Amino acid sequence: MKPILEIQNISKKYRIRGQESPYLTLRDSIMSFGKKSLKISKDEFWALKDINFNVYPGESIGIIGRNGAGKSTLLKILSRITPPTEGRIISRGRVASLLEVGTGFHAELTGRENIFLNGSILGLRKEEINKKFDEIVDFSGVEKFLDTPLKHYSSGMQLRLAFAVAAHLEPEILVIDEVLSVGDAAFQKKSLGKMEEVTKQGRTVLFVSHNMAAVQNLCSKGVLLELGRQLTLGKIDDVINRYSLNNRTSKGDQIINLRSLQRSGPNSEMFNLTRLLIKNDKLYEGQPIKFEIEFEILAPQKELLIGFSITSLQNILLIENRSTATYNKLNLNKIGNYKIECECQLFLKSGVYNLNLGARAYNGLLDYIPSSTILEILPSKGNKNWNNWNKPNNGLFIIESKWNLINYE
Repeated sequence: MKPILEIQNISKKYRIRGQESPYLTLRDSIMSFGKKSLKISKDEFWALKDINFNVYPGESIGIIGRNGAGKSTLLKILSRITPPTEGRIISRGRVASLLEVGTGFHAELTGRENIFLNGSILGLRKEEINKKFDEIVDFSGVEKFLDTPLKHYSSGMQLRLAFAVAAHLEPEILVIDEVLSVGDAAFQKKSLGKMEEVTKQGRTVLFVSHNMAAVQNLCSKGVLLELGRQLTLGKIDDVINRYSLNNRTSKGDQIINLRSLQRSGPNSEMFNLTRLLIKNDKLYEGQPIKFEIEFEILAPQKELLIGFSITSLQNILLIENRSTATYNKLNLNKIGNYKIECECQLFLKSGVYNLNLGARAYNGLLDYIPSSTILEILPSKGNKNWNNWNKPNNGLFIIESKWNLINYE
């Protein structure tokens, strides 16, 4: 079977310009004749370098990496929005992409007109678009606003319509960036379900997200990028594990810059979670986790609480804990940077989990970062010789127990 996408030695270079010559009128040009022009510095920046992998029909590929790794640049090249500097893409199918809210839409056209515009861009005839029209409208939930110009749609409405168009017009290749984080939780769940349906129909999905639960559920394979280079390609669980290890310092601490992550929360001008430091070199079953969360106060906060939750990669809530366990009411009136430390006994079995962070005050949600990092819990050192049938603990949690044998004959 031939690949539906062949990515061959793809590299992308940008020039970072320094100080540039100002705009000169004819008079300025005459007056400056014979003088040295202002020097322009041109530094080269490689956003991608030597990316190689093949994608086969029906595969779902998760492209993961930290901010600045080159994920969005790669998707733009695959979607033919920008050309590569080096290398080539061989595509054997139509590509529909959803990279930014409003991409491919015309603000002055109505929702109805934009559906037909996008369909024609994909090479579909009007009759083919008509067959899918009702499904698109029903999935997007914007029926009441179909004949309203797109410029009056909210970002969530634009996202729902754009995704519905991309998923229902049956491209062979569907390319989705982190843009789904704009939608609410119900729409994200609905969209992920639709993408699973797309792959079962034999079509191909390339998906970028910082939400490892979504990536693990949807994708069978993964590509890990770091500073524009391809670190690994393989089974999605292996790639997620490698991504987790790459966040560690030379001391073994895991540091995450929270400012760069996707989040939800209405009060970014009042409060921000900024940095997470996990102090465990390695985390074993039954071992407490130690971490600190840094945050900035931009306006006085009354009854502040910081919290975390741990979810499975299937997004099942396992643990939730808040600073109210120690500080019942945390009132911070001084603007500045703070950090709060936490040590917590988890009692989770070995495996890979999502760590989510959040903050609230008396007036509501301040910040929430789903899947801020991946936690890998290793098997207890003392349990290496247990077989699957005689382990003292199975399931998700470790429990402490004491057994007493009594001969009552």
